[in-house]
Amino acid sequence: MGKAQKYVLLGDATYPLQDWILKPYQEDENLTQRQLQFNYRLKRAHSVIENAFLRLKARWQILLKCNDCSLELLPTLVLACCILHNVCEAHDNPFNEEWLEGTEPTELPKPCQPAPTAMEDSRAEQMRELMCQYFESCGEG
Repeated sequence: MGKAQKYVLLGDATYPLQDWILKPYQEDENLTQRQLQFNYRLKRAHSVIENAFLRLKARWQILLKCNDCSLELLPTLVLACCILHNVCEAHDNPFNEEWLEGTEPTELPKPCQPAPTAMEDSRAEQMRELMCQYFESCGEG
């Protein structure tokens, strides 16, 4: 894109647009085709992430339950599951689709209302616009 970019998190419309949170354009009849394409691609990327977390939780079902380990140990437990999961995936360890039974995707509580516009970072709009242009230049996919 001609400019060095840093990593961003994907958020939905309830999050404020920040230079580290990429969120879709607000859906309305005024969106351009390019903005609709951007929203579509963001939604597709988000679904890939959701699927990865679903597979992680299905393979390591300890992540589905309340855990009685100390709060200090919990990040290490989650990290260990992530590492082991990636090792299994990298070595083509078969994923058993039956593991998905009982692993319904859970909606985490989110704010009901979009973040106030005052919380948004104007520089972040430039980044979203750059990403929008990039997606447009890549063509369909």
